[in-house]
Order: sequence, then structure tokens, then C-alpha cells
Amino acid sequence: MSTHDQGGSVHEGVAGAPSDIGAPERRSPHRTTPADVAPRPGDPDITPEVVADHGLSTEEYERVLGIMGRTPTWTELGVFSAMWSEHCGYKNSKRLLKTLPTEAPWVIKGPGENAGVIDVGDGYALAFKIESHNHPSAVEPYQGAATGVGGILRDIFTMGARPIAVLDSLRFGDLSSPRVRYLFGGVVKGIGDYGNCVGIPNIGGEVHFDAAYEGNPLVNAMCLGLMKHEDLITGVAEGVGNPIMAVGARTGRDGIHGATFASEELSDDDDDASRPRVQVGDPFTEKLLLEASLELIASGHITGIQDMGAAGLTSSATEMAGRAGNGIEIDTALVPVREEGMTPYEILLSESQERMLVTAEIGKEDEVRKILEKWELEAEVVGRVTDDGMFRVVEEGVTVAEIPNIPLTEGCPTYEREGIEALEVAELRDTNLPVRDTLPDPSLALLDMMRSPNIASRRWIYRQYDTTVRTSTVRRPGGDAGAVRIRGTRRAVAATTDCNGRYVYLDPRNGARAAVAEAARNLVCVGALPTAITNNLNFGNPLKPHIYYQLREAVRGVGEACRAFETPVTGGNVSLFNETDGKAIHPTPVIGMVGVIDDIDYLTGHAFVQEGDAILQLGDNTDEIGASEYLYRFHNGLVAGHPPSVDLLAERALQNATLAMIRTGRIHSAHDCAEGGIAVALVESAIGDGVEPFGVDVQLPDHLPVVPLFFGEAQGRIILSCAEADVEMMLDVASSHGVPARRIGSVAPESAGIRIRGAGAEINVRPGSAADAYFGALPSLMDAAPASAPDDPS
Repeated sequence: MSTHDQGGSVHEGVAGAPSDIGAPERRSPHRTTPADVAPRPGDPDITPEVVADHGLSTEEYERVLGIMGRTPTWTELGVFSAMWSEHCGYKNSKRLLKTLPTEAPWVIKGPGENAGVIDVGDGYALAFKIESHNHPSAVEPYQGAATGVGGILRDIFTMGARPIAVLDSLRFGDLSSPRVRYLFGGVVKGIGDYGNCVGIPNIGGEVHFDAAYEGNPLVNAMCLGLMKHEDLITGVAEGVGNPIMAVGARTGRDGIHGATFASEELSDDDDDASRPRVQVGDPFTEKLLLEASLELIASGHITGIQDMGAAGLTSSATEMAGRAGNGIEIDTALVPVREEGMTPYEILLSESQERMLVTAEIGKEDEVRKILEKWELEAEVVGRVTDDGMFRVVEEGVTVAEIPNIPLTEGCPTYEREGIEALEVAELRDTNLPVRDTLPDPSLALLDMMRSPNIASRRWIYRQYDTTVRTSTVRRPGGDAGAVRIRGTRRAVAATTDCNGRYVYLDPRNGARAAVAEAARNLVCVGALPTAITNNLNFGNPLKPHIYYQLREAVRGVGEACRAFETPVTGGNVSLFNETDGKAIHPTPVIGMVGVIDDIDYLTGHAFVQEGDAILQLGDNTDEIGASEYLYRFHNGLVAGHPPSVDLLAERALQNATLAMIRTGRIHSAHDCAEGGIAVALVESAIGDGVEPFGVDVQLPDHLPVVPLFFGEAQGRIILSCAEADVEMMLDVASSHGVPARRIGSVAPESAGIRIRGAGAEINVRPGSAADAYFGALPSLMDAAPASAPDDPS
């Protein structure tokens, strides 16, 4: 399925009013009559209950009747249901998405394609995108996560790019819950097994644990792919009369109505009832399909290719025709199936994995088949490109669906709803926070922070992933961002995913800016210039005013930050209705950001590398503790207060200063200050991968209370190290960019311990103890008690 349509003008309209595309007064001249389309024997009657079960409102169904000029068939209703779902049609988000910046000289393909594409130099282009598989992973975590990886890989190689890396952004409830451990373990294994089998390195990501995600885990997968500019291909059905071919795996009954399933709330009873709507993946077939697709693209025998993702054959066929301004005809009797008796409804809406739809050149059908047969896959002609603008489906010569294509791809009703902040959130934001100027034992507090699942090492996760397959990984998981070298050049591309849902919950606009800003800081810390983003907007039910408010304000915040940083949005995904029994997740607009490293000599790690080095701090500490991990950890899960403020101009200056300092060749390490504050960042830099930890001797300014000084999460701060002789030069570079900078201490031998002083208090811990807490937390939590599947009696 294509990336969401972002950028351009905003549809005008009153709150709650749909756009007028495809409205009754603009009926298609191609509208068919009841005699043209025959309902299949045995198809259910179209009743109000059936319409509601398909996710269409009464008003939307009236619009369908206006477009069709008649009652739709069962198959046609299924098509409208899928294409007008939130997952495919973005009806509650498209107007907001059109406000985002999407253009820059380096953007080759923006929103509207399977993935965004940017120029990364030396004739190479990078395709990248992030997608969600939240609802399936809540029901069947292993397959939900695995097929999420499979889907994002296909989005990339359908552009003509070879996947070179994946990342993942995950959210779960409290790990004390057996069910949460079951979900977490299943998702991680699903991601690892699928990516490892296909042979794509996992170079990074993030995971957060919070009670807000107890009923709705979030599983967002991001992929990067590399190609030469001339290898780019798009998903278009060009050339009237050209054959449409289904290639790859056969179609089954798994995943039917997966797009609609992804556009509705869950309930505690959904585990068993929704399992048939969860797709089942085969990574070995995916690997064959990847190689076959790239060979097919290189052959010149096809004019377009698209993954059969959400809404399956329906979305791929209609979107390919829509991009070309053509029509398309599909004969479901010709589609290779793996189960007997499948109806057109099932074939069109199946989301069986590892399938592609291609537009072949007339007369090249056999050549296409030969390439697929070489890779032990099937390719069959299932339709043709037409010039009448219709999406027509026949079954053995009988027309079972005939719908104007434009209302399916461009005419989904879009809404601008009422958005009002929830009073309880405003009250939480203004809460008087606990005492911040006393800390009975700072050293014990630090060790406990290092054990927090939201701070502790993710090594338990990424050790289940192959991080170096294909041998181009130059920055592995465990630092600020991952990076992959572009072979044959001195360049590399870096990527990261970021978002703090607590910040966004308490202040959606500021929290979304913070997500973009942290992603940019992570990239500059490895030496990469932030270049573009893809986003995954995970929210609750937008029909509720306070949820729509969160969505609207978050999109505004993302747009403001991207304009300030010149990082256009090239596409992404929207996942709404992330609620269970009416309780929504924290709003979580995940930012997947990519950057370019011009020379791998500039690659920088987060860990200190040399005893005696000076430690520098860029940016200022502030008296901010709201929405922090400290509050959540030490005050019974408290999420309150004002999140740390974000100064976008200061963040941009910080990015430029950090890159300028790294490019002098004098910086030995760079690390972003994020969750847990400066004390946690210093410890992470000191212990590195745990093999050869260092001590630190740091004196922080005394003008702040001890808690926000050590554990506050003020934005716009980076910790650097360099030789003592280079301190003045580095401070001058920072000053030339208008960035506050100071020397705060030095890297010490391990035996000296980790000493951090400030506000009349001192942290003094052994590096080994800090490393044990940091690296041992997740394994101990996952091994504490057996994880329980939903049907486990425990």
C-alpha cells in the first residue's frame, strides 16, 4: 500500500464535513446499472447492520449509493469498506497530513508512492518508510510483527531498491504482566526471525514500556533501501491493454479485512475472534520474491509493480490504476489461490503475504513467468489495463464489481473534526510536582534508573537480530543511531526512530517537536546530516474530540520541527483507533529519520574511548522534571507536569555545531541527553558496551535543584569527549554557532569510579555496578516468570 498522502493544500470544509470528491452530485459518467453487475448467488443482503460491520457510516454509505447509482453488490461493499478505511483512505488524517512539508531539492519521490525516495549522493538514492502492524501484533504477536517486517520490505523493493537495513519502534505495557511479556517476547522473536531469514540487518530502534500501552502494543517497522537513480520504478498501471500479473505466493483466506481491522478499536475479547484477520508470513518466500522482483524490474519487461499489502489485490490494483489515470479489470478466476471455493470478495480482500501485482508489457508475459520460475515462484495474468477509469472485477466472464476508480483512491471522505484538549490532561500538566531539591541517595537513585526498562540496554532485544548480515553495517544497535555504508563510496546513511509518548500526551505539539528534535540529535551524534523523515502516527479514536486534538496538534508540531530542520516528510503511516475497551494509548507520533554521512571517517560513537579525555556539554541544563522517567519510576507511574520545552532554532544550531565539531576530526564520542537526563547519558557513555568501561569525574553547575540537574530531561543537550588539548578549539566552534558549551569533567580510569557532582550532591558508583544494572535489567525481567499467552490458565 502507498505511503500516506502528505503535503499540498488543505481541503476546505467545516468540522466533521467530508470532502466533496465522489459526492452524489458528482456522479461518475461510468456509473453502471443493476443489469451490468450481477450479485453472486449466496451473497448476503446489504442491510444497515452489514454496512456498519464494514466500517462505513450511514452518511458514507449514502455516498456510495450516490457514486454507484444503485445498491452495491457484496463484493463492491467489501471494496469500499477496505479503500475507505482509515488504514487505506486516511479519512481522519489526510487534511492534517497535507499541511506537512514534503519538498526539498534532494527529494526524488515524496508521499503517494510505496516509499519516499531521496538523493544521497554519488548517483545513489535511498528509499525508506515506516509502517505499523499494531492491531495484528496485539492479537498474534509473532506473526503480527513478522508480517509487519515483510510488508515494509516489500514497500521498499517495489521501488527498485534493495533493502539494506530495518529498524523497529515498539511500545508495551508494564513488564510485570505475564501477558505483556508474552507480547514483547513474541514481537521481538517475530521481527528477528523474519528479518534474519530474509537477510536484512537490524541496525536500531527503540522500545518503551508504559501502562498506557497495556492493551495496545505498538509495532512500527522501518526499512531503508538503496538503488541507483536509474533503477527507480513506481507502482503504476500504464499502457492500455497491458496485462496485469499476480506474482509470488498464492492467495489464501488469511488477513481478510485486515485493513478494516486495523481501523477499529480492540476489546479484551478480540484475541481469538480476530486471529483469522492476522496474516501469516513466510520469510523464505519473501527472499525469493525480493530477488525475483529486482530482476524483473531490471529486465524492462514491466512498467509498474506494487505490493499487495493492506486490502490486498483491491488496493494494489486501484492505486496502480489511479496513479496512471487508467482503469483496470481483474478476473478473480485467474488469481492463483491456495484454498478451494474462494469468492471474489475473499480474493480481493485477502492480505496473504509475499505477493506482488505487476503491469507487464504486452507480449512479455512469458518472460515475466521465466524470471519468476527461476526463483520458484508463480506469475499469472489476472487482468488488464483499461481506458475507462473503472475498477472492474469479473468471475469467469460475469461482472461482480464495477466501480469508478477515482472515488476509491481519491474520493474517500475526509474529515476535519472538533478537537478539544481533555481537562484531565490540562490538570495533570499543571500539577505541583514532588520535591525536586532533595535526593536521599543519588547513587542508589542512579542505579535504579539504569535498571528502568525505559533506560536499560536493549541488548536482550538486538542480540536476537542479525545486525551485520550483508557486511555493510558500520554502526550497530546500542548507540544513538544505526548506520550502513554505501559500498564503493566513502558515504554512509544513518537512521533512527524516536518518540516520547508521555511528552506528547501532556503537550502534543511540543512533544511532537521533541520527537523530531531528538531524532535529529541522534543522527548528528553519529556524524550524519539529518535529511528527511517518515512518520508513523499512532493515536486513539479520532472521533473523540480530545484524541483528534492530540492528532492535530502533534501534526502541527512535526511540521514546525521539519521546517526548522529542513527535513521534509516523504511519507509514512497513520494508525488510529489504538484503544482497548475505550482506553487509548499515549499519542505516539514515531519519527523515522534518515541522514547522510559524507565520509565514514566522521562516524562517531556514543561511548568514551580514551582515559584522560575532556568531557564537554553542549546546551544548557534546566529546571524541568515534567513527564520524566524519574517521575514515572519513583512516583508510582506519575505522568504529569510540563514536558521539557523545545527551542527549534537552538536545536538547529546545536545540530550544526555538533557536525562542525565532528568534522574537525577531534571529537572522540558524542551522545544525546534524553530519557533519564544527563546523569544517565554520562553513565551510558562511560560503560559503552560493558567490555571496557571507564570512570568519569564530572562537576555540573550548582544553580539547579538536584533532581532536575541529574535526571531532568531538558532538550537540546549533547555530551562530547575530546583530547584535553582540543577543548578550547571545540568550545570556539560551539561559540561560533551560538551554542552554549562548557567543559564539565574528564574520562577517568575504571578504578576511579563514576563521580558526578552538582547541587551539593554526589553520585559515586562503580562502573561495573552500573553496567550490571544497565545490561541485566531486561534479561532479569523477562526471566523472572513465564510469559503467558491469552489462553494460558495462569
